[in-house]
Amino acid sequence: MIYYKSMPDSHFSWKDALPSTLVGCCFLAQMLYGGFFLDHPRIESIKYLGVVVFLLSGVFGLAPVLLFPKRGGVKKGKSFVHTTQLVDTGIYAVMRHPQYSSFILWALAAMLLFQDWLVVLLGIPMIVLTYYDMMRADQRNIKKFGDPYKQYMKRVPRVNILLGFYRAVRRKSKK
Repeated sequence: MIYYKSMPDSHFSWKDALPSTLVGCCFLAQMLYGGFFLDHPRIESIKYLGVVVFLLSGVFGLAPVLLFPKRGGVKKGKSFVHTTQLVDTGIYAVMRHPQYSSFILWALAAMLLFQDWLVVLLGIPMIVLTYYDMMRADQRNIKKFGDPYKQYMKRVPRVNILLGFYRAVRRKSKK
């Protein structure tokens, strides 16, 4: 989920992986508890909204896998996390962290799908820890890309896709 080794000067420790590991454990617990121990949700229409949110999380989760090799200067044979160029097009023109956003959407989708207090309690730390990881990713990207990333941060919101679309439309209308 988090790719600290993508920066050559980074030193990986278990503390670096702890937030994303906890997010993964909470998600797994949500799915296992919801799938095996709960009856079907009380409100069917909310369940369908959960399916839509879950599918949307997949779209956001695939964004870097598809865009970074094409636009991020990834060398042939390397993982998509080994970008050498800042990507600020496509979904990255409207939000800085679509993949992290997908983790937040996972938590929300499970809450909508299973409609249970324990699933909600498991989702809250997922959201908080993912947001924390997003802030750390911004710091790593500042170290990696420097001022261009700082300028990108001013143009494109971290996770607010609606604000991102609004800003993108305003940028285009000014041109």
